[in-house]
Amino acid sequence: MLLEKKRIIVTGGASGMAASTVRAYAKEGAHVFSLDILDEQGQKLAEEATDQGPGVVHYLHCDVSKRDEVRGAFESAVSKLGGLDVLVSAAGVNRIIQPEDLTENDIDFIFGVNVYGTMYANQEAFKYMKDNGGKILNFASVAGMNPYPAGAHYSATKGAVASWTRSIAHAWGTYQITVNSLAPAVWTPMYEERRTEFTSEELKAHDEAYAKAIPIGGKLGDPDKDFVPVMVFLAGEGARFITGQIIPVDGGLASTR
Repeated sequence: MLLEKKRIIVTGGASGMAASTVRAYAKEGAHVFSLDILDEQGQKLAEEATDQGPGVVHYLHCDVSKRDEVRGAFESAVSKLGGLDVLVSAAGVNRIIQPEDLTENDIDFIFGVNVYGTMYANQEAFKYMKDNGGKILNFASVAGMNPYPAGAHYSATKGAVASWTRSIAHAWGTYQITVNSLAPAVWTPMYEERRTEFTSEELKAHDEAYAKAIPIGGKLGDPDKDFVPVMVFLAGEGARFITGQIIPVDGGLASTR
């Protein structure tokens, strides 16, 4: 019950690492609102997490790339929560496209979710945290710190999230708001889908490269065992003096590149 009675919003909470985070927060006694556009999946997760308890999870539809939807979702969630202690801004998308082939729509789409969505959610959280403090956890990526040739646009968005995080941590620290980013290297459904796009030779080379590059385990981490314990800690009182950090949860991947 490390997060008992904590009031939390998680964007992108219907799938991937965010979904694992929602489940973990509910197990630790938090009251969580999960925001996403995957309504059926998000509602099912909320019901299952609430049934398992002891915390409670609600689901709201929200496209984070649209400021009005973010504002409305936060107003609804915070009115029912009675305040806001933690925001996890995890909503994100990726598309594998060579940089020379990117269209305006490709760029607008990924920046709309990954960058604008993060900024909009953070701004809304600030409105409700400025009087009582709080914690904001954004999702950066190892891809934002290292070359990612087939996803340069994705890498650019995560670099932007990292810079935004450092800056607002200093801007909002006077309000007792901490702001940190996670840079995870974790096995997710999105990564699983990407693996299906490789040829057998490409997949073999990919796995061999990770075996050498990730000192712990030689592959991407497990979301429940390796990632969510960090998310629980960062949402709790033990992390009150940590801010402005980009925290790799990657088995050492970033340090070997």
